[in-house]
Amino acid sequence: MSSYQAFELDELQADRSRSYAEFLRRPGISMGIYHLPVGGQDPQHPHSADEVYVVLAGRGTLEVEGERIDVQRGSVVSVDVGADHRFVDVTEDLSVLVVFAPPDTPEG
Repeated sequence: MSSYQAFELDELQADRSRSYAEFLRRPGISMGIYHLPVGGQDPQHPHSADEVYVVLAGRGTLEVEGERIDVQRGSVVSVDVGADHRFVDVTEDLSVLVVFAPPDTPEG
């Protein structure tokens, strides 16, 4: 295995064949791109890993344990392991870089 991997965000964002597409998995971290269309329903559940969202495009609201955070391109939000969370009120198609540490297996 190479000691590095390189990716292009434009290419990663272009693949919308799945709502979540993991592109990197290492023992301590995994990364993927999550797509959610306007009005889409986010089926997430609490995860067994800490998680960071980096919004690459779009606009919506991330609800975490009942608190609502407006997000848009450039927003970065950390969600603690086990916290109930989901995107709601998506008003522009969302494209989000998702980082799990350590890796988790999100559904959806």
